[in-house]
Amino acid sequence: MRNKTFAAAALLAAATLTLSACGSGDDDKSPISVVSEESGSDKAATVLDQPFEKPDLVLTDTHGKKYDLRAETKGRPTLVYFGYTHCPDICPLTMNNIAVAKKALPKAEQAKLRVVFVTTDPARDTPAELGKWLKGIDPQFIGLTGDFSTIQAGARSLGISIEPTKKDKNGKVVSVHGTQVIAFSPKNDGGYLLYGESATVDDYTKDLPKIIEGAKP
Repeated sequence: MRNKTFAAAALLAAATLTLSACGSGDDDKSPISVVSEESGSDKAATVLDQPFEKPDLVLTDTHGKKYDLRAETKGRPTLVYFGYTHCPDICPLTMNNIAVAKKALPKAEQAKLRVVFVTTDPARDTPAELGKWLKGIDPQFIGLTGDFSTIQAGARSLGISIEPTKKDKNGKVVSVHGTQVIAFSPKNDGGYLLYGESATVDDYTKDLPKIIEGAKP
């Protein structure tokens, strides 16, 4: 089956369709529009014909040190996801799926891969909280926090919308955010693949070897 191809501009326009209130009682079980879905295709990844530029983000990592996303991941196969540690469903599932798939890679390829989790809830996701949460998933994953407006702008540059945390009808604090994972090529640092929340362990297991090479799945 042919790969799916979308222009980055189309994804930016569709960003508002991919928001998910993780753990919100309003729409936990509601289907969420994902631009990477296409009838008749067996590919989990959306191949972008115009890759995203890697966000110019300088945030704080789990050790309390400044982390320049572009500089630190330059020339590295990189997956970037925006979410938050208090999410009870989509965020931990997505990160665990990637972690399990990563373990199937040879050790040398595991060392090349960078997986970056950028919080959408910086008020609660301190460096220590991020470090504790990610340690239970994969201690090699990179957690970043910082000023919300900076994070929001970085996400928007990838067609991912995030909103400030708010209380749902039950009084629970939730973060509404896009659930896309963006893969960046080690060849040119362009974000050339997009995965929706429906991507499985098997999908990532099949695709990660290609992502390590900067190839299309």
